[in-house]
Amino acid sequence: MSEHTHPAIASFETDNAGLLLGGVPLERLAARIGSTPFYAYDRSRIADRISYLRRHLPKQIHLSYAIKANPMPAVVQYMSGIVDGFDVASALEMKTALDTPMEAEKVSFAGPGKTTAELAQAIAAGIVIEIESEGEMRRIDDLANETGIRPRVAIRVNPDFSVKASAMRMGGGSAQFGIDAERIPAVLAEVKQLDMDLLGFHIFSGSQNLRADLLAECQEQTVALALQLADVSPIPIRHLNLGGGFGIPYFPNDEPLDLPFIGDKLHTLLAEQIEPRLPDARVIIELGRYIVGEAGIYVCRVVDRKESRGQVYLVTDGGLHHQLAASGNFGQVIRRNYPVAVGTKMNWDVEETVSIVGCLCTPLDLLADKVPLPTANVGDLIVIFQSGAYGYTASPTAFLSHPSPLEVLV
Repeated sequence: MSEHTHPAIASFETDNAGLLLGGVPLERLAARIGSTPFYAYDRSRIADRISYLRRHLPKQIHLSYAIKANPMPAVVQYMSGIVDGFDVASALEMKTALDTPMEAEKVSFAGPGKTTAELAQAIAAGIVIEIESEGEMRRIDDLANETGIRPRVAIRVNPDFSVKASAMRMGGGSAQFGIDAERIPAVLAEVKQLDMDLLGFHIFSGSQNLRADLLAECQEQTVALALQLADVSPIPIRHLNLGGGFGIPYFPNDEPLDLPFIGDKLHTLLAEQIEPRLPDARVIIELGRYIVGEAGIYVCRVVDRKESRGQVYLVTDGGLHHQLAASGNFGQVIRRNYPVAVGTKMNWDVEETVSIVGCLCTPLDLLADKVPLPTANVGDLIVIFQSGAYGYTASPTAFLSHPSPLEVLV
């Protein structure tokens, strides 16, 4: 590997046979799986990331895994032994979470558009429902009256600020997520009249942020808002979900998130504001991508090699239907390459510039554009790194009716 190799690639082990995952050469792993393409997730890298978080975040912080990032049941089962809770966003994710040893009271259900059936299941299971609207709150109350089960709820707040530099902003203006902060006092007054076990608040402003200073600033604003709302709450706050938004570096100029800086700021927030004012609160940081994103790879095989007017193309059996984000999400205005390598030639010299494409009938099926790589031939394995989160389940797998990729936890 050259000195310009992306850190995400350099962090993986290699030997003369190529990339190692869980100590197993990639080609041998592919033979065990039996076919390409596939996703592979390394449990040791997941465990290392959790240890890193535990080392730098305050011990009072409860780490919750957002299952939407990677809902593979084996990953979620493994995660249940090393995190403090789960966040789910659908009935199937709820079932996946409840099939693990994680206690139901440590599972929360967020997201707009929850169906009445999903709400009924959540109430019956005893998980925490993050209320996204007044209408949802009233449907929960109707279900509680019908079933005689007192629901456990928290209110998701749409803050009047957003976190700058987030790839996806979840608050700060009008939004389908949460109840506008200025409406919360009236909502709390209504909840007081209902037979619900109100636990507290969930406040989340944006995702995929690499700026530790801006994340810390957002956490300060989030805590200030939570304390303001706690002053008008009819009950002591026992649940405070500060969201997450921790990003990972996908592209060459991305710098890794400065987690120690965030940890130091959270220590101060807890000691000076949260613990004195909200002594009963279970303070939660909810992460998905940051935990699993760098632990996974997408692997496809070169099935053809061609040259067109001076440009070399490696045609693979994979594509955007499996790894949409790496392809540019159906035509982003500015497209950048994910870290990519020839997995069977990791330590070989760079010899050519190629474009890596998939097997779909669209020019958008581009996994990597004009990247310098060792010479790859038919049969070689191509690896897309940073693929542990929002990969398989965030891609249009039915597009053109090719087989779905396999998944393995090693």
